[in-house]
Amino acid sequence: MNLADMLSYADIQDLSRIANYYECDCNGNSKNELIQSILSRVCRKEVFQQHMDNLTTEDLRFLNSLLFDQRNSFSLEELVARVQQTRFSKEERDRWNPRDMITKFKQHGWLFNGFSQQTKYLFQVPHDLKSRFSETLAKQFKSELVLSGEPAAYRDEQELILRDIYQFLHYVHQNDIQLTSDGIMYKKNQQQIIDRFSVHEELVGKGGWRFGYGRRFKEYPNRLSLIYDYCYYQQLIEEQDQRLALTDKGRESVSQDKRENLLHVYKFWLRLYKGPVHNLLSLVHWIDILAKDWVTVQSISTVLLRFIQPYYYDTPESILEQRILLMLLHLGLIRIGEDGATGTVLQVTKLGSSVIAGVYVALDDTIVLPAGSAPELV
Repeated sequence: MNLADMLSYADIQDLSRIANYYECDCNGNSKNELIQSILSRVCRKEVFQQHMDNLTTEDLRFLNSLLFDQRNSFSLEELVARVQQTRFSKEERDRWNPRDMITKFKQHGWLFNGFSQQTKYLFQVPHDLKSRFSETLAKQFKSELVLSGEPAAYRDEQELILRDIYQFLHYVHQNDIQLTSDGIMYKKNQQQIIDRFSVHEELVGKGGWRFGYGRRFKEYPNRLSLIYDYCYYQQLIEEQDQRLALTDKGRESVSQDKRENLLHVYKFWLRLYKGPVHNLLSLVHWIDILAKDWVTVQSISTVLLRFIQPYYYDTPESILEQRILLMLLHLGLIRIGEDGATGTVLQVTKLGSSVIAGVYVALDDTIVLPAGSAPELV
């Protein structure tokens, strides 16, 4: 429902609180006058912009968590959890009541309780306001960007990951691969696989922290780890008796020369990385909105870092650059280049925009990693 519909269902006490917030001059005993006065104020561009400008960083994080969610209703528990994620330190969360922000958004007329017997304990955001929030924030964020021309050279890995999943499965089919007692491929096999790939990676060395972004992320390089985990969770490979082998499904895929669907690989990446980066879906949507043309990585970082929470030893900067942008490059959704005047630049590919628009993953749809995914020095 739109704002006008939700106001018509709201009781006069809620309408009075919203009207007081917007300093409406009307008869407080007339529901119709309250509704018309609120709509008149909220629909004024300068009034709406003023209230958007007054939002704190925590307000923006909470609002951002709602913008790209396709569901219409949220429980109080869900909203409280999202509000808690707007405060990045435990000390901040412990001394602050998250329900205060929910009350604030209700007073703004940006959140409403449901009106039916089934939805009265749920909360909804008016559809038309959600669109205005997105448009207003997009305009604000774009004003902070530094645009660039097309660089002389850039990396574009469109569909290469699909080719390399195919190469990986064929390698497993053709070789007797022993695993360590911990279920890890030996370095020799890892290197032989990477040598087959279209994109080269260095093997994981000693002396760095590896954790949290996949079942085998600790032992394998980023891209190989994603390919391995994808094949494992898709039940194309299995680890048995310290051997890595294809499943029946994997053998069928190889015998029929099947190629994986990029939508499925992208959705898997979202589900896998959403544990450490809970708002990954919205961050990718913002990248799609902001990087239709070539923009500098530095300027898009300025916009997005406020929404990224540190994860153990991963800073917001390393999460954005290594866990999000680099993996979007590997997925073929963005291209990255170097511009002599402006530095590192990026652009979303047409394929990327299509894939991002075509995949939705709910906030709680996350692949739960086994024990041992916490930080560990390798």
